[in-house]
Amino acid sequence: MGYLGKDIKKLGFGLMRLPKNGEVIDVEQTKEMVDRFMEAGFTYFDTAWAYAGSEDAIRQALVERYPRDSFQLATKNAAWINCKTREEAAAQFDTSLKQTGAGYFDFYLLHNLGEHRTRFFDDFQMWDFVQEKKKEGLIRHVGFSFHSTAEELEELLKNHPEMEFVQLQINYGDWENPAVQSRACYEVARKYGKPVVIMEPVKGGMLANPPKPVVDIFKAADPHASCASWAIRFAAELEGVITVLSGMSSIEQMEDNLSYMKDFTGLSEEQRKTLNEAREAMARIPLIPCTTCNYCAKVCPNHIGISGSFTAMNYLTLYKDPGAARHQEEWLVNGHGKKRAAECIQCGRCEEVCPQHISIRKELEKAAAALA
Repeated sequence: MGYLGKDIKKLGFGLMRLPKNGEVIDVEQTKEMVDRFMEAGFTYFDTAWAYAGSEDAIRQALVERYPRDSFQLATKNAAWINCKTREEAAAQFDTSLKQTGAGYFDFYLLHNLGEHRTRFFDDFQMWDFVQEKKKEGLIRHVGFSFHSTAEELEELLKNHPEMEFVQLQINYGDWENPAVQSRACYEVARKYGKPVVIMEPVKGGMLANPPKPVVDIFKAADPHASCASWAIRFAAELEGVITVLSGMSSIEQMEDNLSYMKDFTGLSEEQRKTLNEAREAMARIPLIPCTTCNYCAKVCPNHIGISGSFTAMNYLTLYKDPGAARHQEEWLVNGHGKKRAAECIQCGRCEEVCPQHISIRKELEKAAAALA
């Protein structure tokens, strides 16, 4: 998609999960990955102030080794992380410029808007700040990344028409997920004419190893294609997409992505049919039928993170990954100021208002045991 004069290919290099030697980013391997990426004609790199070591690593692997006009670099401002003043939030921008050595940013994002995090950008007037930096020539294009409901996204786009693009979590596994609302958020972005950068197309690696019924469908259609390739191509197929970010951690992952994205022009009707079958197969896996309406949360006297616990349990059911499930619980329960499932007092008020008639107390008992 040609975007404001830039011809950007549909695969972007997400720099959140770079290869490591122990706890330190492996810069030499990162250089090799950057070289392969650039040689294949791809030019979009995505980092963030909040990605520990990433901005410094990409300075060494990319910025100091390639002409500045040969690539696009995106980074992000997380005003909600340990910032008490506008000056502290704005200082992240200067830190990013110093750490990357980029001189300017092609794409600069307000990072992870949604829910309680948005107010920091409002309170610190960061919407105005990024426009000031754009006028100074230090930012080419301004947008934001987003994790919340389609309703909240629409409100943001109504209030901030100056935003040029949005970055959304979109993948076939979350397309109809009521907690993520991939499809609904994508449709809101399209409604407002905003180009989309896609993040989490492989759902943090979960869709590289999806449930067995899904694997069987993909392997029957193409025994040689990786499951990750189906996930990334699903996202890249969507209209209005600037690029699809893949958080690559190894040369092998890079080579796999390049093999099917270098000449990607779209999916065939047969491939679309295969992806629809895969989504339908995933939808048939028995899950807790929570729609995250959160009526239960409004009546719970002990402030249990009910819907967050259920999302974590559904992760565990789908992907058989306890670590990922606990991460979801940490984010959706503890991170939202809620109590864990084990603290349920079994009063039953939640079940009286649940439109899905879920046996909430029993499911919370299961969650408490599984996520302990």
